[in-house]
Amino acid sequence: MKSVDSLATPAALLQPEKMTENCRRMQDICRKAGVGLWPHIKTHKTVAILKAQLALGAEGATCAKLGEAEAMTPSGVRRIFMAHSLSDLRHAPRLRQLHSQLDELILAVTSSAHWEVLEKIVAAADIQVPVALAVDTGLSREGVRNVAEARTLAQQIRGSRRLQLVALYTHEGHAYGATSPEEVDQVAARVHAHLIDVREAVGGNLPLWPGCSVTATRMVGREAVTRVRPGSYVLGDLSLTESTQTMDTQQPALSILATVVDRPTPELALIDAGSKVFSSDRSRAGLYARCVDRPELVIQKVSEEHGYLTGPGVGTLPIGTRLRFCPAHVCPVMNLAREVHWVRGSDVLETHPVDARGRSD
Repeated sequence: MKSVDSLATPAALLQPEKMTENCRRMQDICRKAGVGLWPHIKTHKTVAILKAQLALGAEGATCAKLGEAEAMTPSGVRRIFMAHSLSDLRHAPRLRQLHSQLDELILAVTSSAHWEVLEKIVAAADIQVPVALAVDTGLSREGVRNVAEARTLAQQIRGSRRLQLVALYTHEGHAYGATSPEEVDQVAARVHAHLIDVREAVGGNLPLWPGCSVTATRMVGREAVTRVRPGSYVLGDLSLTESTQTMDTQQPALSILATVVDRPTPELALIDAGSKVFSSDRSRAGLYARCVDRPELVIQKVSEEHGYLTGPGVGTLPIGTRLRFCPAHVCPVMNLAREVHWVRGSDVLETHPVDARGRSD
């Protein structure tokens, strides 16, 4: 069996027991509430991880782009919700092919302007599909901004020959701005209340599909919520453990193994993982990553190939020291990784490709 010591750095390491426990915890909460779990694969982009989620009871998967969905079909997934504004007529042949491979493909309608374009794409693909209407609940990204817009868009969809309105959905990503579990509770309550207002305005008693790891456990059990679509809960990161405090610091399953390559000053060590590994995303405290082995050591600055490691005792680290780091935001980290090593202790159990890496098409 290969040893972790034999891996070149930087390397993505995954502890499968922690990943499984994260999946099981969310699945159990959903099951007890009678809510379907459709995890967003943008976090891991890995067939082997989606297989694990499905084996534990996930009913389907959420994807952003066609490329992600196409890359996930070898997992055996039969139901996919594409939570993105599909808007390129050139995608019609691929959409038709994907539709033929699944038991259920659900698309998103994000505005009246988008509805007009999606109608043409679906017609070109010669398919009929269920759709979910996007509601902006505070992130100010996609989705109808008020009940009047919601009524108009719902009426447009219901007048379509090829689109069937089946749900309202949102991504309450602004919940990442919460600074405590109590604030998360408040955000979840406001999001749900707004969704209920829109639901009543458009009629039809549509089910609600919120989608965010921060609020997922708060949304299950609320009126009309039938599915949740969290993503990063499966692997964890500083945004969940430190910023929003919705995950324990011992729960993250993914870390980056990196090597100290230089120590230019007594207060600074450089590691071989920079923005091309951790991305440009930072935690609320301004961190790109925190050292798992020595939590007092943090990365507060990156260049493309280097992480700037600071903290008590950093000046004593010999060049060649290998350390593991929990990233600020795990989703772009996985998208930057070519493969992920499943490890237990010092052993590498398996190595899997990040199948949808770079699939932003």
